[in-house]
Amino acid sequence: MLVVVVGVLLVLVNVLGRGDGDDDPGTVAGVSGTPSAPRGDLPPVEVDTPDVTPAAELACPALMGQLPLELAGETSRMVDSDSLFAYAWGDPAIVLVCGVEPAAGFVAGSNPIQINGVQWFVDTTDPETVVWTTVDRLVPVQVQVPASTDSALVTAASPIIATALPYQTPAPQ
Repeated sequence: MLVVVVGVLLVLVNVLGRGDGDDDPGTVAGVSGTPSAPRGDLPPVEVDTPDVTPAAELACPALMGQLPLELAGETSRMVDSDSLFAYAWGDPAIVLVCGVEPAAGFVAGSNPIQINGVQWFVDTTDPETVVWTTVDRLVPVQVQVPASTDSALVTAASPIIATALPYQTPAPQ
């Protein structure tokens, strides 16, 4: 728990910067532009999560501590979940959960998609949601993206996942 809190504080310091003396409110830590909506402006999103496994308890804090408040132009939002390993951005919500079950549809003959060093199994069976699940990490990560949204957030999250979670050779079921 303490690791997650410290990670969130580090993310906040990095995102908000320490100020550079510039009085322009559109400039934060030397980056100009329109500030994104504060996290509290979006309502919490309810996220169902699996029971936390010992493997997730060990691995997921490293990932959660690196997730930014803004990713691929989407602002993070509060999550209502039984697990600390769920995160969301945007409206409609794009939801990431660390420590999920391996992708059920990832079987022999499946061709995962590789993005920025991470292999993903993509489930498009639900017409409203595309479910991306890592198949090459010690602990699987799932990102649920509304079908009306592109995969920019998955692309942006992939290097963070690759850095935070150890690689494991994909093993179709």
